[in-house]
This record gives sequence, structure tokens and C-alpha cells, in this order.
Amino acid sequence: MNYEDLISVIVCTYNQQDTIRRTLDSILAQKCHLPIEIVIGEDCSTDDTLAICREYEKQHNDKIHILANKSNKGFVRNYFDCIRACRGKYIADCSGDDFWIDDTKLEQSSLILDKNPNVGIVHTDWLRYDEKTGKMTSPGKPLKERCTTSDDQCSMFNGKDLLTDILMPGQRPAIHLCTSLYRNDWVRRAMTDYPQFFDPDTYRCEDMQIAFFMARMGDVAYIDKPTLAYSCSKNTISNPDSEEKQFLFWANATRLSFDLANTFHISDKKLDNFFQARIHKLLMHAFRSGKTSLRTEALHIQHEMGISNNRQICIAKIIMLPGIWPVMRCLRDFVKNKK
Repeated sequence: MNYEDLISVIVCTYNQQDTIRRTLDSILAQKCHLPIEIVIGEDCSTDDTLAICREYEKQHNDKIHILANKSNKGFVRNYFDCIRACRGKYIADCSGDDFWIDDTKLEQSSLILDKNPNVGIVHTDWLRYDEKTGKMTSPGKPLKERCTTSDDQCSMFNGKDLLTDILMPGQRPAIHLCTSLYRNDWVRRAMTDYPQFFDPDTYRCEDMQIAFFMARMGDVAYIDKPTLAYSCSKNTISNPDSEEKQFLFWANATRLSFDLANTFHISDKKLDNFFQARIHKLLMHAFRSGKTSLRTEALHIQHEMGISNNRQICIAKIIMLPGIWPVMRCLRDFVKNKK
């Protein structure tokens, strides 16, 4: 399939009436040699989000196309359906609570892809945006030590050199998909060749597998300039508002990392340490929730993945023994309240 000479920008949104105008305005402000289309996946909001999107569609009917879901699909299914609706040769995304802070973001990234057919994805620096205070802060230093070439425009990487780092997301992912521009035909090929990793019923995140396959299929370019304000509100898909929801999110993300590593035979001591840290993280979410079912699930994941114990995991298991767990939770709450 031949894709049109334009950029498709995915905007997945749900109940974001207070921020969706800011998102769309930042996209429409882009100055780029390629035309853009905005594919809005409106996931059956219960507030005025859809009405606001309709307003923008009416004003920019040559650019904006709304996929108005009749029922709530969830972010991942919504995102993948938006990919399938994209007509452009390149795809970017900007969630309905984020916004772009550089009006040349798409221009810079698309010129790199135009000139370098071996590059599958271009990503940039970004800033965390605190919705309460309006302050922007850096998420930390980017990964640069495996750079192959660098100039005033960008740094280039062999994508395969980044695969382990992509599988170990932390406070700053190796590739933050929300800053990226990637090739439509490459992601469609990955979705066709490895559909199991793009099943929203199996994995509840969309960014890691896209970044992984783009890097596996070619080179990666990085622009060392912030182009995105990434909204950090309390209750988001990666920062849910309960210990149980956080457990479920991180358990799913851990399985995705493990399955990708296992499928493509990626083995690394750093990766082993990462999975041990993830098991400990799951156990601590289970501990704070007080739910034995989550502890059982964490131990099942550890056994299923063949992750060995380390000191932290052993301590977590001890404090979660039936006679010790309630005492330790009471002690934790006492210390927390005293602070």
C-alpha cells in the first residue's frame, strides 16, 4: 500500500475537555513542508470532549478526521485503530492532555526521515508538565552513549543497539513514543508480521512494542531539543490512582518486555536485573494493596518468567508472610502518618 505524502497525527482522547483544545492548537500551529491530517480517536467521553473535537473538525474539515467510538475501547485499542486509519507516510501522536512546545517539531523530524530511508523513527527531548503548578521539568538525561554519528540536527543510532534499553523503561524511556515520528509502512508491517504484540486484549500498552519494532527494523534518530510537554496528572494510564491498578499496569508491561526479549532472543545481565526489580515492584504494590491475590499473581509471574530471587525480593516475601504482613502495613502507615 502506498501512503500519501503527508503526516498523520494521532490524538487519542477520553474525558479531556479541559485540555483537548490546547492539544489540537499545538498541532495546528505546526510549520511543516508536508501537509498534516489529525486523526482523533474519541473514546466515547462522558464530558464535552467530543463536542469540542466536532467544533475543531468543522473549522478544519480538510485536516481533522474524528473516529467517534460508540463505546469505550480503552487507550490501546483506540490507538491501534487510529494507526489503521492513518493515510500519511509518517505518523506522530499527541495525547489529549499533552501538547507540543515547538512549532517545527514535525518539520525537523520529517526532514530526517525524508533524507534517511534507513531511519524508522525520530524522537526528541521532552519535558514533564505539572498540570497543577504549570511548571516544566526535565525527565533526566537522554541515552547517548551508543550514538553512531551526530551533527547539529540529530544523533543517529543503530536501532538494534537500543533494543535492551527499550525493554527496560524507567523515568525516561529510551524512546518516548509521544515525541516521535515514525514510518507508517514499517509499523503496519510489524503489526502484520507480529500481530500477537499488537493485541490490546493481551498487552495494555502501545508504545514499547512500536518503539521496539521501529528500532529493530532500522536506525533511530534523536533530536536533542524538547518538543513535547508531557502532562503529569495524578490518574493516567501509566500512573493509575490505586495500588491494584498500578500492579495490573506494571504486570502487563513486564510481560510485554519479557515476551519481546524471549521472542527475539535478547539476553543481557542488565535485563535480568531489570526483571528482578520489576518482580520486587509488583510485590510492593501487592504489599501496599493488602491483597493476597496480587501477591500470588506476582509470584506466578516470577515463576513463569524464571526470575531468580535477589535480596530485595526475599525481604518482600518475608514481610508478606501471613503473620507479618498486617503488622508491617500498620507500621508503615504509622510512619507515613507521623511524617
